[in-house]
Amino acid sequence: MGDGNNSNRGLVSANAASRNNNNNNNNGSHHKKPEWLQQYDLIGKIGEGTYGLVFLAKIKPPSPSRGKSIAKKFKQSKDGDGVSPTAIREIMLLREISHENVVKLVNVHINHADMSLYLAFDYAEHDLYEIIRHHRDKANHPLNQYTVKSLLWQLLNGLNYLHSNWIIHRDLKPSNILVMGEGEEQGVVKIADFGLARIYQAPLKPLFENGVVVTIWYRAPELLLGAKHYTSAVDMWAVGCIFAELLTLKPLFQGQEVKGPPNPFQLDQLDKIFKVLGHPTIEKWPTLANLPNWQQDVQHIQGHKYDNAGLYNVVHLSPKSPAYDLLSKMLEYDPRKRITAAQALEHEYFRLEPLPGYNALVPNQPGEKVINYPTRPVDTTTDFEGTTSLQPSQTVTSGNAVNMQGGHMARSVPRAMGVGMPRMPHQGMAAYNLASQAGMGMNPGGIPMQRGVSSQAHQQQQLRRKDPGMGMPGYPPQQKQQRRY
Repeated sequence: MGDGNNSNRGLVSANAASRNNNNNNNNGSHHKKPEWLQQYDLIGKIGEGTYGLVFLAKIKPPSPSRGKSIAKKFKQSKDGDGVSPTAIREIMLLREISHENVVKLVNVHINHADMSLYLAFDYAEHDLYEIIRHHRDKANHPLNQYTVKSLLWQLLNGLNYLHSNWIIHRDLKPSNILVMGEGEEQGVVKIADFGLARIYQAPLKPLFENGVVVTIWYRAPELLLGAKHYTSAVDMWAVGCIFAELLTLKPLFQGQEVKGPPNPFQLDQLDKIFKVLGHPTIEKWPTLANLPNWQQDVQHIQGHKYDNAGLYNVVHLSPKSPAYDLLSKMLEYDPRKRITAAQALEHEYFRLEPLPGYNALVPNQPGEKVINYPTRPVDTTTDFEGTTSLQPSQTVTSGNAVNMQGGHMARSVPRAMGVGMPRMPHQGMAAYNLASQAGMGMNPGGIPMQRGVSSQAHQQQQLRRKDPGMGMPGYPPQQKQQRRY
């Protein structure tokens, strides 16, 4: 992180689970803030997480953390009866894991007056949603190949760490994939929002207790077809959708979400998938016949045949390119055949120039300018209690950001479906050896991840391409191959 840059800020969110919330909503802003909360200067609201509000704040001097970016989450209990079980689950997970591509939980604060809970995280200035939107709406040109490859590799690197420790995220989407701004970790991906994450209780025991999850556009076909038993393969489908979105600057499968009863059948989302990938068959996906929605809605699903336009026509990739091969393996219908994060990290796509790097935001070609990506929009009309002030809404930017009109507008991406509290294993998190690789910068794919890219980013990036093992002992020798996209 930066060492005193004035642009460094923190995200603040809190999990308010107050029995007296309804009585305090109207006058909470007049109450004296708890002592721990007085160490922060509130900047504004950034958005909403799975179960609450997300605020941006800055640590006041003379805190020893002055100048560092801190993030906190505000989450609110729906039943008003104590701390949200989802917050407990998120805390239990994040306190036990540590990886450079997973958001770091810095601290947990409890306001005993109303039993509200505040989770503090390192602040990341960007997320993939805003980066993609910037290229689509403002820059009007695609992301360069180096940036796409670096973002994807780091996402897979973090996801492989989670899956290796029996954690399924279950809500991967561009807005939950953060990217660090100015500082030592510039351009580093952080997987965030673990409100829906679950732990495998054993490698072979599937999940089934909490119903369907994952935001609809990124939801795997087995979930859409009613599967109650699913694995980490649902995360890999979501990564495939994100990969395609990085390439095309628009969601790959934009279905209309059906509202109403719990877990309604999302026929339109399936329709969008089938139109691109073609109709699934029992021959290629043997367990398809066992899925409830496949059996019950024969007329709309089995009876509706699709002309396969071809995924390569949608993402504009050659069917023979490594990029297309990797994407198609992520979007494999049969979850048992779908590529894993560990396998994806070893794919040929990441062995070709340009190699992925630690800073995903540096230029791709000589003479190319550094892109000033917008920071996440901030609504300054909301205080820590969620009430509205008289200040006008605005977008707060930093030295490497550009203003975006209407940046405070709500995002149109569908939300994930909520779940209840899963049963935790009796022996606790330690039984899964989650800390075995903590802090080691786990690098299953063997790709060099260089640090310290700053003002001389372009020069260092060129050196990194010439010497992939620069500063990274033990890196396997690369074989020069022709680039194919």
